[in-house]
Amino acid sequence: MEKTEDEPYHVTIEVVNPRCKGLQLLRKVGVQQCTLIDVRNVSGGLTRHLVKAPSKQIQKLPEGETIKILESRKPGGESSVWFDVKGCNLCKTVLAHGSFLISGKNLEDYTIIYNFVTPSFDAYKKILATLESSGLEPKVLEAGKFVPTGKALTERQERVLWLALKMGFFDFPRKITMKQLANRLRMGMSTLSEITRRGTRRLLENHFKA
Repeated sequence: MEKTEDEPYHVTIEVVNPRCKGLQLLRKVGVQQCTLIDVRNVSGGLTRHLVKAPSKQIQKLPEGETIKILESRKPGGESSVWFDVKGCNLCKTVLAHGSFLISGKNLEDYTIIYNFVTPSFDAYKKILATLESSGLEPKVLEAGKFVPTGKALTERQERVLWLALKMGFFDFPRKITMKQLANRLRMGMSTLSEITRRGTRRLLENHFKA
């Protein structure tokens, strides 16, 4: 397999990271398991996390400039909260080289499952190498690249629909909106809408052809 492959990769890794500042913050208020919805780099060397966890624990977090608690969906249910922490090397590494997070889940202690997409095989290998050099031991649970079939769709349509599928655009309820998907793919919403519409039409025509 050539390291110069430029097709996107869908990767799932398991990492134990007791140095995670975000999990340390959540542990202080009793959160033992949580779901990472989004993560992004912000100014000042900070990493912004959007996390979902039991409302009872989330409400104990001290709201301020770097912590904002969002609305709870139902009493006794889960709340979402975003917070900024400095020195989150694991998240920064996952976001490196044009990669983006699909989802993350804290299982127990400081074990985290990261589900993300990289733009190429080379980016995927660099992320693993960086994590390993920092003392972490990522366990690859799944790694698969986009492989165009050259059948009903154009290669561009296949790539976009493959990424949309991986990111939960076709899930119910959707895990990502059209606008969010367009931002992740770095294209305009009108372009994305046209590609998905034409691609879906071609798939349906191919399926129902006589």
